[in-house]
Amino acid sequence: MRRRDFIKSTAVVGVAAELAMGGVQAHVPAHNWGNYDFGSGPLVVDRLNQGPFPQYPPDAVIPTDDVVMTTTPSENVVPNYGMGLITYITADSGTGEIKSDNIPQAIEDLVGFPLGQLLYVRPTWREIQPRPGRLDLPDYLKLVLALAKKNNKRIGFRVQMCAPDYTHEAALPDFVLDKVPKVDLVLADQENSASAKRYLQNPHSRYQPRYDDPFFQQAFKELVGLLAAEFNGHPLIEFMDTFMYGFWGEGHTWPFGNNPFPNDQTAERTWTSMLEVQLEHFSKTPLLTNTQPDFSRVGNSELLDRTVRSNNWIRSDTIFIENEQIEALSNRPPWTAALLEQGLPGKPPDPRGAYEGISPAENMIAHVMDIGANYWSLWNFHQISAKNLMSYYQAYPAAFDRISRRIGYRVRPSFIWSYNGDGCLGLIVGFANDGIAGVPGILRVTVESQDGKVLQTGCLDAGYPLPGKIRQAQFVLPNTTDWKGLKLSLNPEIK
Repeated sequence: MRRRDFIKSTAVVGVAAELAMGGVQAHVPAHNWGNYDFGSGPLVVDRLNQGPFPQYPPDAVIPTDDVVMTTTPSENVVPNYGMGLITYITADSGTGEIKSDNIPQAIEDLVGFPLGQLLYVRPTWREIQPRPGRLDLPDYLKLVLALAKKNNKRIGFRVQMCAPDYTHEAALPDFVLDKVPKVDLVLADQENSASAKRYLQNPHSRYQPRYDDPFFQQAFKELVGLLAAEFNGHPLIEFMDTFMYGFWGEGHTWPFGNNPFPNDQTAERTWTSMLEVQLEHFSKTPLLTNTQPDFSRVGNSELLDRTVRSNNWIRSDTIFIENEQIEALSNRPPWTAALLEQGLPGKPPDPRGAYEGISPAENMIAHVMDIGANYWSLWNFHQISAKNLMSYYQAYPAAFDRISRRIGYRVRPSFIWSYNGDGCLGLIVGFANDGIAGVPGILRVTVESQDGKVLQTGCLDAGYPLPGKIRQAQFVLPNTTDWKGLKLSLNPEIK
């Protein structure tokens, strides 16, 4: 253990008591998500009548209805909030992952990549706050923000507190490293020594800080407060990734077997408290928590449970790995968005890599769709460039076009019935979802006159309509005599 003025026992007791104030539950065991009680989801305060709508006595509700209009699925790409393909600008190793002699131009090319509807950045704490008291964004992040606004693209954001692929510097700023004790990591077993080689070469990935140290907690709260003051509810920010333990903030330090805490209870209390800080500050912008199984025993399952119960979202940093993550992603509540990060190979497409005519890229895309993702990463693993991305699109256009048209939710009024009752015109609209995910939140539907006057507005139940199902809703329209020419708009309400 690195003992740099090691924390006194009284301070340990003090921070433990502080962290315990928010309360902490017992470890949440692995469970099936399909019928698990996460609650009823976001509260619908302006709920539309969603049926049933019997036509015949004695229960007739709409005795004179007729189907007056139907629609069919569109083949266009339809961007919206809470869904889309995400062009990665930086990931594991910052701008060092962008393969170009002209980084600003390479970033501009990535932002302009036509297939990506959103952008993603993953800076370190050191990069965005080198000194206490204020944020100081690096030039490349300022450029991404400016280009996002210019190109009408929103941004997903993660701040790393441990970045093992940054071989030249630590992820934490010096003002934190100099004050917080650090604990050396120990391999779980010799079997994993080869896998650990890349981490052992980096001195900053061979230890973890005492996250429960009072100074660390104070600095962390300041950082989250500064981030929220800048980005909570910011029109360019789509979501923020939850801070999690260890490598890349994914929630683990595999293949190392220990963690920096004196016991697992302290680890869970610490991370639960840190999640609560984020939930408090990011009241408008969704938080995404990784579904990473709790290999390092730091309370991941409790964080994930609280994330879903607070109507925030989830993500995974790979798809071809633990079946536990697939269970969570594919059986999540319908109002919970899911992001799937799965990097394309960092080399040009190779037709010889196909198996039974299916390339690795096409296989990947098919499985991202299988779990019903809202987002998918456009990312060449450790070889980021618009040219690499385009080479894959040109090699497999059908697969990329398919996911572009199906990712997330795609809601349309499939059936429209018109009826007359009590002297009023009424509509029953049957909404379809041609996407692969539920609506991440609540869908507000508004009927307007031709001149823009709101005739009725209200919300469907959280998550609806579901893919492959019809959700009906009633609209009673006094002082309206004809359904023709009316306008229907659908807008998601999230946090």
